[in-house]
Amino acid sequence: MSEKIAPQGPESEPGVATAEQGLVLLDGPDGVAISMTPEAAEGTGRSLIAAAAEAAVQRAEGAHSR
Repeated sequence: MSEKIAPQGPESEPGVATAEQGLVLLDGPDGVAISMTPEAAEGTGRSLIAAAAEAAVQRAEGAHSR
């Protein structure tokens, strides 16, 4: 059985996306890497932007409720 390592906390550095041979490569922290089709990358990008906007609102609301 493989052990799962718990993350230390949320990542604060952005990943870096590049295009290579018709695929989108996303390099993240600690050697994390993923390849996606252009369509999957575009959908992921839209989803990330929407989630980031929602999280920013949640963070602001949390700061006001303290």
